Amino acid sequence: MALMSFLGRLLFVSVFVLSAWQEFSEFGVDGGPTAKAIVPKFSVFSKHVTTHTGFEVPDFEIKLLVAGAIALKGIGSLLFVFGSAIGAYLLILHQLIATPILYDFYNCDTEKEFSQLFIKFTQNLALLGGLMFFIGMNSTPTRNVYKKKTSKSKAH
Repeated sequence: MALMSFLGRLLFVSVFVLSAWQEFSEFGVDGGPTAKAIVPKFSVFSKHVTTHTGFEVPDFEIKLLVAGAIALKGIGSLLFVFGSAIGAYLLILHQLIATPILYDFYNCDTEKEFSQLFIKFTQNLALLGGLMFFIGMNSTPTRNVYKKKTSKSKAH
């Protein structure tokens, strides 16, 4: 059972590890193609946050956001594979930040673009749910149900 659990966690984090590796290898001095793709999406997301909450998102370099995402995915995946809840929390943090920015289906003009982004958004929600399930299973105390032993009377 422990081997199956380890293999399941390994397969689960493969999504995060492969994307982190790709982003890391393309990073360069400007954050790579990931940073270029995030700039307009982050701008729209920041405007939505400001409009709906009144909170203004501070300006910062997008390459730092990409570097942080790579770090969260890399460290979180490594810890998660070995069964650490901290790794799951790091991956949850990544999902909570990245999903609404990257898969902004709520800003689409065409039905096709909406469908593609909405599918990816819901897939990321499923990953988020899997991580929450893992944390819930790890925090639940195991119940050891013992059969009541019948006491044998001692013959004197």
